[in-house]
Amino acid sequence: MSFLGSNAEQAAVKNRQLVLATIHRGAPISRTELAARCGLTKQAIARIVDRLVDEGLVMEARRRHGLRGQPAIELEIDPEGMFSVGANIDRDHLTVVVVDATGTVRGRVHHEKSFFLPDEFMALFSDALSTFRRRKLVDEGRLAGVGLAVPDWLGEIDVIGRPDAYDAWTDFDLRGAVEAITPHPVFIDNDANAAALGEIDYGLGTEIGSFFYVLANACVGGALVIDGVRHKGAGGINGEIGCLPVREVDASGSGRIRQLGELFSMFLLYDHLRAHGIVVRTPAELAALDGRGRALVSAWIVRAAGWLAEAVSHIALIADPEAVLIGGRMPVRLIDELIVEAQKEFLRASLPPVTLHRAVCSEDAAALGAAAMPLAHRLGLPSADAGQLKRVPLRIDHARAATLSA
Repeated sequence: MSFLGSNAEQAAVKNRQLVLATIHRGAPISRTELAARCGLTKQAIARIVDRLVDEGLVMEARRRHGLRGQPAIELEIDPEGMFSVGANIDRDHLTVVVVDATGTVRGRVHHEKSFFLPDEFMALFSDALSTFRRRKLVDEGRLAGVGLAVPDWLGEIDVIGRPDAYDAWTDFDLRGAVEAITPHPVFIDNDANAAALGEIDYGLGTEIGSFFYVLANACVGGALVIDGVRHKGAGGINGEIGCLPVREVDASGSGRIRQLGELFSMFLLYDHLRAHGIVVRTPAELAALDGRGRALVSAWIVRAAGWLAEAVSHIALIADPEAVLIGGRMPVRLIDELIVEAQKEFLRASLPPVTLHRAVCSEDAAALGAAAMPLAHRLGLPSADAGQLKRVPLRIDHARAATLSA
């Protein structure tokens, strides 16, 4: 990726962010390469880099040998230069991580429980922050901020098993509550958008510029990335793959149109198993099923692959991404099986072929992406806005939405 900057004095802040962003995306990188990519003079680069090294944000990692002349000193982001906290709040779990400036996880707190209420989340999140401090996993003076990844309409969609009290999330001031327990900036985004951001910085996004990310969590979500930047749409609702229409075909061969979120999600897979007498509540339990359970899962995967293939074909015809990535809390083996079956479905149904990959950042994708938001802001990378969750009208028939994703 190439960045363009200015040597003008009034652009000092912009140039500083530009240099940080280029080192982050291109490390290890020499000063000469940095000047070429940023469009700045070597003198300007030298001044900016010297300040960044003095501040502990950038380090001189090594000398590159094998070239003519003096070996070039390579620059990298200093892992100790800044830290970030990310939390993924979902209908079946809470994950909180603290990462360093390179995205390496320094600490993780995870809770497997369905339908945390706001007060429960705040108590557990506050305790996680205290744990990170007590274990000296984060330097408060270098904390870039706190990122929160939350499904849209968290308290409003009537998913399977949702208790009545869960609508407390609808009017809960999440930003205000978190800002009350930390002095650091707070960033909030949809969980699929956050997962896609994590994949941009730490996963296949380093190789694939444009992709659609399918988040296979308790409910299904999606995010579109174009040229390394998430495209959120004019109203902020781009990527809501759960609302895409697909055809559900019964044993007789007849079909009806359903929304993908009514057919495909982790909660729906659990419900499928429950209907056959197998109770599963977590991804770990899903991965540990016996032969009968695995056979039931495989049968569901074959059907789900048909729905997913149809949905991503629609996406490919409109957005034409280089690939579709599938990640989230669905066990890796099942994601791989889903991809294989979806590729078969493209051929069987004569659908336009789509390149599918399993996302690198899977189980903790949304939490890692949440932590990437404050880092992206400090590094001058395209980052999530610090807005609230979506408040556009749902226009959903809640009598039919018992299994609809957010």
